[in-house]
Amino acid sequence: MEVVNGKPPSSEGKVWNLCKMPFWQPARSLLPTRRRLRLDPANKLYFPYEPGKQVRSAIRIKNTSKSHAAFKFQTNAPKSCFMRPPGGILAPGESIVVTVFKFVEHPEEEKQTEQKCKVKFKIVSLKVAEGMEYVPELFDEQKDHVAVEQILRVVFLDVEKTSPAMEKLKRQLAEAEEAVETRKKPPEDTGPRIVGEGLVIDEWKERRERYLARQQVEGVDSV
Repeated sequence: MEVVNGKPPSSEGKVWNLCKMPFWQPARSLLPTRRRLRLDPANKLYFPYEPGKQVRSAIRIKNTSKSHAAFKFQTNAPKSCFMRPPGGILAPGESIVVTVFKFVEHPEEEKQTEQKCKVKFKIVSLKVAEGMEYVPELFDEQKDHVAVEQILRVVFLDVEKTSPAMEKLKRQLAEAEEAVETRKKPPEDTGPRIVGEGLVIDEWKERRERYLARQQVEGVDSV
């Protein structure tokens, strides 16, 4: 050990300097981001492989957080892909099946494997307040709070072969179509009934008129 002036060198300064270093800053960045959404499938989008056609995939998105969460799709091929819906807001525990459309190019070679498909999709999320309406600009205005949920890789399925992935895709697509048709239906009318050419009849008024009519008949009979 090196001795200076008959005393070993003091390490207090070094210890103090280490304590002053902001250890929590790099350590915090190493922690995994807490996800708000659960995806099914978790990290892939399955498409039927039909070159020259527009095909569909589906993915279920569920909000597993305790607050409302907005989600948004992003892709590196916006000219050949689009999503329905491209984004939205989910309440805690709420889920939705999103349909993804993609045009499949003809392969340059005879066979095209999933590794050669460079198209990727990204789902991002953002914590929002209850009652807030969804607009895509939310993610630009609060970009520091946006979390990347998952980057999805495209996987093509052989349409001539039956597989669990293909059967699951068909079920999810059917569920997504059913949800779209449900949203198209007009809400049930619980207001006053409309009879004839726009004549509005109040139910209580109708009952009163029938009661008065009976009273008049009884009065005539008594006379």
